[in-house]
Amino acid sequence: MDVKRPVPPPISTGLRGRCPRCGEGHLFDGFLTFKPSCEVCGLDYEKFNSGDGPAFFVMSIVGIVVVGLALWIEVTYEPPMWVHALVAGTLSIGLSLLLVRPLKGMLAALQFTNKAEQGRFR
Repeated sequence: MDVKRPVPPPISTGLRGRCPRCGEGHLFDGFLTFKPSCEVCGLDYEKFNSGDGPAFFVMSIVGIVVVGLALWIEVTYEPPMWVHALVAGTLSIGLSLLLVRPLKGMLAALQFTNKAEQGRFR
């Protein structure tokens, strides 16, 4: 008897980089490259296309955090410009690398769950 498993929650599944259908298989083969398919349930990952979505969200989140922190540091400590460059540069690169993979996985999982497709004119 074939029992249908419930679809796992897309946000937590995508953030962990797991298969959006079974929640067990790995989504990535490398840092940002999707695997061809899930090793557990066989879901084809070739149709996933998150486009520039992850980059947009990463830039927005990192920009807000870094600019807010830079303003707070300036008002509180008034450091020299090289301190701002060091803190902002390190934080921008670090947060971007930390966030891009989970956000790409989350967008792919949401794309699968919502059955998103390319828009077409009729």
